[in-house]
Amino acid sequence: MRRLPSQLLKGSLAGALLQVIANRETYAYEIHQALVAAGFGEIADGTIYPLLLKLEKANQISGEKRASPNGEPPRKYYHLLPAGQAALAEFEADWTQLATAMRRLKGAQGSKRSQAKL
Repeated sequence: MRRLPSQLLKGSLAGALLQVIANRETYAYEIHQALVAAGFGEIADGTIYPLLLKLEKANQISGEKRASPNGEPPRKYYHLLPAGQAALAEFEADWTQLATAMRRLKGAQGSKRSQAKL
């Protein structure tokens, strides 16, 4: 799998984290695994934790430490707050607009090529 350019990833990672947390209450390692499984590639823990903290400070998510199974250290489980739901909806609208614009550009290029061949 190709590694995503860091600038593209940087602009979409917060929305991706909100989506993972919206799907179910979860902790950082599971979030990382979900992102990798979805095709985001390997993402450093040093990228995920600061974003989680930023989302928490913005009152978009809330974290709660809980005991882990098998005597492991406690885990911080995150869930989405109303501000996070609103931020996710805004991100999805922005993403849809961007994807639509890119498809239009691609379609415009295809039309120009077809017309040039005539």
